[in-house]
Amino acid sequence: MKKQFKAESKKLLDLMINSIYTNKEIFLRELISNASDAIDKLYYLSLTNKEIKVKKSDFKITLAVDKESRTLTITDNGIGMNQEELEENLGTIAKSGSSLFKEEMEKKKNIDIIGQFGVGFYSSFMVASSVKVTSKKFDSDKSYTWESSGVDGYQMKETEKDTIGTEIILTLKEGEEYDEFLEEYKLREIVKKYSDYISYPITMMVTHRHKKDNSDEYEEHKEEETLNSMVPLWKKDKKNIKEEDYQQFYHDKFFDYEDSLQTIHSTVEGKCTYTTLLYIPSHAPYDFYTKEYEKGLQLYANGVLIMDKCKELLPDYFSFVKGLVDTSDLSLNISREMLQQDKNLGLIASNIEKKIQKELISMLENDREKYEKFFQAFGMQLKFGIYNSYGMKKEELQDLLLFHSSQDKKFITLKEYLSRMKDKQDKIYYACGETIDKIDLLPQVEQVKEKGYEVLYLTDYVDEFVMQVLNEYEGKKFANVSSDIDLDSEDEKKALEKKNEQLKDVFAVMKETLKDEISDIRLTHRLKNHPVCLVSKGNVSLEMEKVINAMPTDEKIKAETILEINENHEISKKIEKLYKEDKKELEKYTKILYAQARLIEGLPIENPTEISNLVCELLAK
Repeated sequence: MKKQFKAESKKLLDLMINSIYTNKEIFLRELISNASDAIDKLYYLSLTNKEIKVKKSDFKITLAVDKESRTLTITDNGIGMNQEELEENLGTIAKSGSSLFKEEMEKKKNIDIIGQFGVGFYSSFMVASSVKVTSKKFDSDKSYTWESSGVDGYQMKETEKDTIGTEIILTLKEGEEYDEFLEEYKLREIVKKYSDYISYPITMMVTHRHKKDNSDEYEEHKEEETLNSMVPLWKKDKKNIKEEDYQQFYHDKFFDYEDSLQTIHSTVEGKCTYTTLLYIPSHAPYDFYTKEYEKGLQLYANGVLIMDKCKELLPDYFSFVKGLVDTSDLSLNISREMLQQDKNLGLIASNIEKKIQKELISMLENDREKYEKFFQAFGMQLKFGIYNSYGMKKEELQDLLLFHSSQDKKFITLKEYLSRMKDKQDKIYYACGETIDKIDLLPQVEQVKEKGYEVLYLTDYVDEFVMQVLNEYEGKKFANVSSDIDLDSEDEKKALEKKNEQLKDVFAVMKETLKDEISDIRLTHRLKNHPVCLVSKGNVSLEMEKVINAMPTDEKIKAETILEINENHEISKKIEKLYKEDKKELEKYTKILYAQARLIEGLPIENPTEISNLVCELLAK
């Protein structure tokens, strides 16, 4: 007699049958997990019931394919189900949610059916035109078959089955997209991907081809093979795992041709119990800094993969980390929406973040060469972590930053810079540029180095934005040497102020020549050999002007700049002389000096032809 599904179940089943859910292969994961659960129940029962005489080695899950009849069969020798349990487990679909589901389906097309409504078994109908389940419970002489072709309902009848356990026969739908589930290679691939660590053997009769002796012909034979490895690497005792085992697993699972720099393997027990196996790669993948890159760790529930890239487990600044988390505190059927609200997942993610930070600090302190290799690959991501969080994560990340130093051009940390600071030095000095060598030649760096101060050389475009967000380190403010910093003594300041006052009329003519290009012109002591330089005042530096204006947007900014002239250079005497003798000539010199200062900073000049002609004119005299 045919029975009808309950109304809510019928709606959801209809959606499953006509699903546009793309990841159809998940059905096998669900059925294998159900089989594993059934075996678990019988095995644990046998531990307390001496009348049940089974050994763990007796259990297995079997896959069988019949291409002619288009059937895929999944068999287990677990606890089995009686008629009532078949009715209860298969006649009703989990908890109702199909009305909500239908509403969501109308809003977006590719919704994650599996997980959202706990409909694991019913995922079969995404690939099968009919499903037949035959089961015999361990303590019963009777067996029953449940059979359904979909929303029309299901039939239940008593049948014959020699052994305890459950057999599920899927008759696959017609079409190329379903044909692959009849292929050995595809089934092997799905098992390896999702169910490799199920703790019971998943076996299948596999065809092997051998070349006949002295012939071009092949002969075939079938033999039973175990498709899964059963014992996850991360569940083994760390004492029994070699480094090459970790690296082989890394290559196989995360498709990296190089070894990882660091492996982090830990188990945590407490409010939430979980195991992590994390890897810090030695290099960034080709798409790491693109929109296509997806961060996330593999998420397992008791050895079953439930999410390939769970982004909730990693903050963006540690998005380079590869690996997995296995926990018994999450349901197999859990959606991304549920994950975002899951307290256990939040706790795991927080602990993982602390663990990665601690591991990086340890690498920095104990293996500097390895850490510098890591930083060259992923240092930019740490900087973005500080900048994008508006400084909220600076305590966690600032001690992981490295910068080149003027002292030996090598990497140093902010902590190391502080340990080398001069007495009474109250600022951390830095300079920005495209390369270390170009920064080292900047006129503004001269005086700071001359005074004996160390300068951090910043070569990444995000560096100065990070410095502004950090603002200070251990109470010491950051200062850009190209900004309006003051390193003169009181006597030097007074002498310079007097000289600038004497030349105010000269500078007035020069300012009028440059119009709004600069906010001021003055003599300076900051230059040693160079005749001129530009310094910025305010929040926008010259480097920021370059970075922001180079971006593919309509937003353009201009730093407020001061043209400084070296008091001890011959050019300062020349402009005084020109003011007295030939103001028109002074205007030409002014334009050239300003262009020269911009070129030194790596800034464009708006009128290169005019400047070139002026230089040639002066050279010809």
